[in-house]
Amino acid sequence: MKKGTQLFLEALKEEGVDTIFGYPGGYVLDIFDELYKQNEIQLVLPRHEQAAVHAADAYARATGKVGVCLATSGPGATNLVTGIANANYDSVPIVCFTGQVPLELIGNDAFQEVDFIGITRSVCKYGVMVRDRKDLGRIIKEAFYIARTGKPGPVVVDLPSNIMKEMMKDSYPTEVYIRGYKPNEDVHIGQLKRAVKLLKEAKKPLFLCGGGINIAHANEVFLQLAEIVKIPVVTTVMGKGAIPTEHPLYVGSLGMHGCYAANKAVSQCDLLFSIGTRFNDRITGKISEFAKEAKIVHIDIDTAAISRNIKVDIPVVADAKLAIEKMLTMVKQCDVKQWLEKIEDWKKEHPLFVKQGDKINPQKIIEGINHVYDDFIVVTDVGQHQMWTTQFLSLDSNKKLLTSGGLGAMGFGFPGAIGAQIACPKKQVICITGDGGFQMNMAEMATAVAWELPIVILVLNNSFLGMVRQQQQYFCEKHYYGTCLKERKSCHRASCTAPEQCPPYIPDFLKFAESYHVAGFRVTEESEIEQTLKEAAKTAQQNKAPVLVEFILERYDIVLPIVRHGGTLDNMILEQN
Repeated sequence: MKKGTQLFLEALKEEGVDTIFGYPGGYVLDIFDELYKQNEIQLVLPRHEQAAVHAADAYARATGKVGVCLATSGPGATNLVTGIANANYDSVPIVCFTGQVPLELIGNDAFQEVDFIGITRSVCKYGVMVRDRKDLGRIIKEAFYIARTGKPGPVVVDLPSNIMKEMMKDSYPTEVYIRGYKPNEDVHIGQLKRAVKLLKEAKKPLFLCGGGINIAHANEVFLQLAEIVKIPVVTTVMGKGAIPTEHPLYVGSLGMHGCYAANKAVSQCDLLFSIGTRFNDRITGKISEFAKEAKIVHIDIDTAAISRNIKVDIPVVADAKLAIEKMLTMVKQCDVKQWLEKIEDWKKEHPLFVKQGDKINPQKIIEGINHVYDDFIVVTDVGQHQMWTTQFLSLDSNKKLLTSGGLGAMGFGFPGAIGAQIACPKKQVICITGDGGFQMNMAEMATAVAWELPIVILVLNNSFLGMVRQQQQYFCEKHYYGTCLKERKSCHRASCTAPEQCPPYIPDFLKFAESYHVAGFRVTEESEIEQTLKEAAKTAQQNKAPVLVEFILERYDIVLPIVRHGGTLDNMILEQN
């Protein structure tokens, strides 16, 4: 005979779980008590449940394993919602366990009772409440299977406290059978042959790589494919790293803040061979004008993603890695010399850059990372710094990027870096964040210190919610409101024309770091960038603790190019007004 909590722990071990990100509370006390009695699974205690799910998300992205988080009922569970939605949009396999009031109290407005399955139904891959003790093992087994198979995603399992206390003689199942859930594990060879035929006939073909390649760990086989056919490659933000960024076939990322050459190439190609992207509005612009001269091939594991946003000519429902492996036996080099030359001309015509101002140029910071670090995982928050990172960061098999793409969740960066560092203790993990995003989960400094994590935290401080501010600049007639992080009640927006008269920035990030016994650096000169990056990594390793580096940016720098909402990819804003 065993309690539900004992079977729960047995299940985690059988699924290969070694780390769980969890925050205690009344209706998960029995689970925490069971975790106390063992040593195989480590518990990471965050300072907020949102950080727990973001850390589990990044842990999964960094390892390819299923991330696991645990929270109590009511507010503990609802604090997970943003992270669950984030993992859902970016197809990250996590299982979120939440406590729940006893079954007999459900529907009675009991203390900390919420219908969490109802709340998360639209933002997770699958959600279920365990209503019978005999189903507990089966449901957990199915949860892990659903999370990692097919198109990966988050699964929510709600655990009423009486179920977890109930005794039963059972064991964790070894097999899964879910009626109606049959992930595709094959490739339709006929469709793939049609796609390859178009590839051979095209004069201006282009690969478009989405996050599906990174999720499927298909980077190596895709590089082989690209080098055989020798056609150019563009990526989405989430697809960056599908091919080394210094590779001569790599053009850049496309979309709202994509590079000029990539957007022009998509607009003028005659075949867009897309793999693992859902064609969201950030990359398509005006749908009726997107790649309108091209035949479109779409390989994706998710049937529902094909032709949902962009009508395609040849759909191939398949895992990216499996499809690419099949293609390797079918393809040969394409004759597209003139097309490659045209793309090179576009690269030279409008290269990516950030206009130099009086203070530190963010491009120089990212390029400094490229020069100083050889083996790293960069985790970004969301905003301008995220776009500058995706524009200028060099990636290869030793250099990885984790970021919140589909949801664009501010606050992801720092807890994500914690999850990545715990997952990969030998890697140098770098958190690139803005002064706005960092403040959303900055209390996780306590978690990073407690776990002795040598994360290098780079805070790019322009005193604004920069991405929103630049949208106000271009699309709201420069009505800057709610985006200045220096603003006080006594400020007068109409006369805000002299930055030197602004009140001091709060908080003082170096004093914040000091309060956690963490080393801090403030960089105001570009000549200091690389030396500070070296010193930060050295100090982090020596102290077995995070290090915070604050870079004081030009306040009004913007991310270029910009494609207007609903505009076309080849009609880009290329200069700051």
